[in-house]
Formats: sequence, structure tokens, C-alpha cells
Amino acid sequence: MSATVRVRLPDGKVKEFPQAVTVLEVAKSIGSRLAKDALWGDIAGQPVRLDHVIPAGSEVPLRIITRTDPEALSTLRHSCAHVMARAVMRVKRQVQLAFGPALEDGFYYDIESSEPLTEEDFPKIEAEMRRIIELDEPFERVEKTHDEAVKICLDLRQPLKAEHIQTELKDEPTLSFYQQGEFVDLCRGPHIPSPKMIGAFKLMSIAGAYWKGDENRQQLQRLYATAFFTEQDLQQHLDRIEEAKKRDHRILGRRLGLFHIDDMVGQGLILWTPKGAFIRQQLQDFISQHLRRQGYEQVFTPHIGKLDLYKTSGHFPYYQESQYPPLVQREHLQALADEGCSCGELSNRMSAGTIDGYLLKPMNCPHHIRIYASEHRSYRDLPIRLAEFGTVYRWEQSGEIGGLTRVRGFTQDDAHLFVTQEQLADELAGCLELVKIVFAAMGMHDYRVRVGLRDPASDKYVGNPDNWALAEAACRNAAASLGKPYSEEQGEAAFYGPKIDFVVRDCIGRPWQLGTVQVDYNLPERFGLEYIGADNRPHRPIMIHRAPFGSMERFIGVLIEHFAGQFPLWLCPEQGRILTVSEKSEEFGRQVLARLQAHGLRIKGDFRSEKLGAKIRDAQLEMIPYMLVVGPRDAEAGTVSVRHRTLGDMGAVPIDALAERLCREVADKSTQPVT
Repeated sequence: MSATVRVRLPDGKVKEFPQAVTVLEVAKSIGSRLAKDALWGDIAGQPVRLDHVIPAGSEVPLRIITRTDPEALSTLRHSCAHVMARAVMRVKRQVQLAFGPALEDGFYYDIESSEPLTEEDFPKIEAEMRRIIELDEPFERVEKTHDEAVKICLDLRQPLKAEHIQTELKDEPTLSFYQQGEFVDLCRGPHIPSPKMIGAFKLMSIAGAYWKGDENRQQLQRLYATAFFTEQDLQQHLDRIEEAKKRDHRILGRRLGLFHIDDMVGQGLILWTPKGAFIRQQLQDFISQHLRRQGYEQVFTPHIGKLDLYKTSGHFPYYQESQYPPLVQREHLQALADEGCSCGELSNRMSAGTIDGYLLKPMNCPHHIRIYASEHRSYRDLPIRLAEFGTVYRWEQSGEIGGLTRVRGFTQDDAHLFVTQEQLADELAGCLELVKIVFAAMGMHDYRVRVGLRDPASDKYVGNPDNWALAEAACRNAAASLGKPYSEEQGEAAFYGPKIDFVVRDCIGRPWQLGTVQVDYNLPERFGLEYIGADNRPHRPIMIHRAPFGSMERFIGVLIEHFAGQFPLWLCPEQGRILTVSEKSEEFGRQVLARLQAHGLRIKGDFRSEKLGAKIRDAQLEMIPYMLVVGPRDAEAGTVSVRHRTLGDMGAVPIDALAERLCREVADKSTQPVT
């Protein structure tokens, strides 16, 4: 038997070695930089240490994992979640474990304990975690049959895990556990080869959570934490968190008077105050001019629709859990009351179609589809582009609602395009152009592109597989045309079609999903949409769903934090404020105010008898871009002493020159002051 080792690399190349070889030696043979950056190896999906020996005569697939690999940090954090759970079980009694996944910026574990966790327990838990990591005991994978797995969880007094196996995992013939010392946990893995790779960690907070998200089940404690490969990475993360607190849109929005959330109105329902409404209108006007340029037509649709409309589209009952309950028609109410009909029975009857009703609009697309279907269409009419700032309603759980970024009523800059197969690529390019225009205007240059595809193993997707293949190919081609690397994620498509999402990093590095474009062959099919082609025969149009902002609420929430409340001049409700040195300068100040306002600038005056320092401080707190100080010398020279909110003193400027400068900054949609 040959002693040659054959190692298959991710690019398809095969490297051969005359005898047994370690993973690190393979990495060195590829390049010194890779060997220096290597963390562990992945052989057929299982992590192995760098000193793992690949035996003589074997052939294996191998990936060398470095910190730049997307799964590296999430694997580290998932492993740290096991370490944390083990530490909690050492510190607390009668601990029940639920789930402990990695997140974008950390991880959590849902826990039930006879002694509830408090933040005072954090030092003890962290100390125990350090002791566990120092032991450097490996995470060992063990596979068991379904029945053996249930018995193990019951023997470990982990009924939540046993229930999960008996319900969601009931069809799995075998299941995997990971053992580290005395700690055993049901887990798919993978885990890092060595706990000592966890260079830094920190417990962050405790929150409430229901078992499997069901508010009718027991409440658990969700222990949040984070972990990194180095202390430096952890400190940078903590610094970003502190900066994020300063930028919190809920605090800044209240301080700047942009929006209000009132318990008497309802959770997750936004009241836009005049200043916030101004910013929102500016954004709508901005995108509207580009919509007109691209040939969009504005439409308006009602806030409710018949239940049958959403049954045909598939939004009901597919998204039923995230929708408001249907509205029963008045003529049915008394009859249902007389029958003693329960809420559950009512929902069942509505789903079955035995009771008519209405639904608060969860999506705009079915309404736009009916506008398309209201007329006979020819191929000469297409593409048809219908746009609407349409308000929709979703039933978010109370614990998930937060400020502007997670709400129950929100307005989308929505549009639906009805196109032929030949027009699809060009129309997708036009949609992507809109997204790029929006990002450029907001100074959001750091973004990645994600193509959401269906999961062929899932039954949640509707429609013909051949049409899905066409739609997914169109999305891939459109994403590739941007000239940026893009990722593909199975299971992230809408139920009716694949999509292109844009994930933006704001100025402190946080990711936000903003802007989406979707290709849809299925809703036109479900509604029987047609147009008459050049062959005088009926054909089915293709739909494109697109929203460059996403939702106005979420987008403005992100903007507040991205700019830390210091909006670019063109978006500011108040662009400048005249500050008089004393009452003697009021007359000149009012003249300056009138001249600047005549240029269309949004300038106000502070002519109070307060000291100048107090006026400047007030303007700074309100984040007014330009403080325009006028005193006796300014009156003589016909100038204004300009002070910018971030640049400070910019010197004396003639009034007309100042007006020209500010108007240019507004016209250019500049995110920086024009000097």
C-alpha cells in the first residue's frame, strides 16, 4: 500500500506528500503567510488542530481556516457558548439549557435555573470560564441514535433538549453531542479544536426569552456574551458599543424632536413630529425625482384589503403569525357571537374561506398587481413601473419592537415592475442604480451584496422550479454586474422569488440590511396576469419588487445613528441659526436672516437677550449645522462670522458668498461642509 498522502484543496488542486503530514505542514507547503495565519484545519467538515496528523496512505479534503474565513469567528463564539453554559452549571444549581447560537456580534445561551442569574454573577461565571479554557479540554463529538439521544438528555436532567429531539428532530435517525470534560450538550457543531483559541470574552447582559419563542411556554433567561481571538479585537468591539450608545437613534431622535412613540397610540407605531416629517419628506422627494427620470408612475392603495387578496398572493396564511388578525365583516359578528365562536375557531374559518374578512395590508404587491390587472396590457405597454410610499402593518412581538428599526407600522418606498423576459436584465440594472444613488447620497460606501436563494429542501417556496432557476440566474447576473464580490445564501429568498439584498456598514462598522430587489415569476402566475405579445398571443409578465430605502422608518433610524444626528445640510430641518452678540445687532441679524431665507435656505434667528455662549451651546445641542454670529463689526463689514458644528470657527464671510456656499452644499447633496 502506498504511503503517499493526497490532500484535496478547496480550489480542486491536489497536493501529494510522501508520508504522514500535519495540517500545519500542508499550510506551509502552500505559503508562509497562510501558515502564519492558520488557526485550524477542516477535514470533511470537522475542525482539527494544526498538529493533527494526516496518516500515510490517506486522501482527504482539507481547508485551512484563518480569521478571514467567515465561519472562524462564529465557530469560536459557538464554542465559547458551550464554555459559558458549562461555567453557569458550575456556579448555579438545577440549570436547564435551551439553545446557544452565535450571533453577528457575539452569542447567547437561553437558560432556566432554580437560582435566577443576575449581573452580579458575571465575575464568578467569567472566572469559571477562564479556568475551563485554561484546562484546554477538547470538544469531542459523539454520535447517538435518536432514542439514545433522548435518554442521554433525560439522564442529564435536560428536558428541554429531550423535547427538542422528540419534536423538531423526530425524523433524525442520529444526533450529535459534544463533550468537554463533564459537560455534554446536544449540538451539531462544529467547534474549535482548542478552547485556548478563545483569546478574549465578556458577558454582556441578561434578557428574557420564551422557550422556542412561544409566549405561552416557560420564560427563560437569555445570557448574552461575546468572544474574540484577541483582547485587542474585544476592546475595539467594546469601544464600538460605547460609540453606538452615543448614537442610539431612540435617544437622539427624542433629543432632536424627530419622532414620538406614545403608549396611548400603540407600541411600534411612529408619530412623526414636524422635524422628523421634514427629513422623511426630503428623502421621499429625493428618490421621487429619480423615479420620474426612470419612468415610474405613482399610485396609491388602501391600508386594508379583502382576505381573499392575500390568500391568492400567499401572504395569508403564509405570514399569518406576523400579521394583524383579520377584520371580520360587521354582518358576520353577531352570528359568530351567537355561536360562541372562539378566536381559534374564527381563524380556522377564515383560513378555510368560510368567513369573509379584511386584513391590514402586510404587503403592497397584491394591490399593485390588481392595478396591473385592471386593464388589458400589450407588450408595447411594458415595462410598467408602479411606485408607492405604501404603509404596511406587521404584528411584531412586544420584546422585538425597538425605536424606528423594528416597528408594527412602516412605510416602504415600494415599487413593482411588470416586464418581459427580454426587459428583465435592463430593468434590474435600473433598480440597482437607484440603490447605488441612495447609498452615495448618504455617504454609505461600505456595503456588501447578498443574493438570497431558495432552499430546495424546504417546502416554504412556491412555484415552478424552472422559473426559480431563471429568477435566480437573473439575480446572480445582476449582482455580478455591480463589480463587487457577492455572497449567496440558501433559504434567504422570499417565498415567491429570490432577492438581492444590500448590507451596509455604517461609519462605526455595524451592518444594516438596507435596500432589496426581488425577481418574481410566481405572483403573476398566481394572479393569472397577462399581456398580449407581438405574436398576438397572451404571455405572462415577470415582476420585480424593489425598495431602495427598504422602509422609511428603519432607514431614518439607521441614518440618525450613521450621522450621529448630524444630518447633511440638505436633510436638516434647520440649516443655520443667526446668533446675535447683543440686542444692538438684532436689526442686522434680521436683515441677514431675510437675505439667506430668500435663497431658499432654512435659517432661523436666536435674538434672545442671552449671552452668546449660551446661544452657541443651545445650537450645538440641537446639532444645527451652521451658527451664524452677527455683531457690530459684521454689520459694518456686511459679513457673518461662521461657526460650524464640527469644524468650529470658519471666519467672517460676506453674506452673498455664504448663501452661495450653503446653496452649493445643498445642491451637491454633500455629506461634508463646502469650504
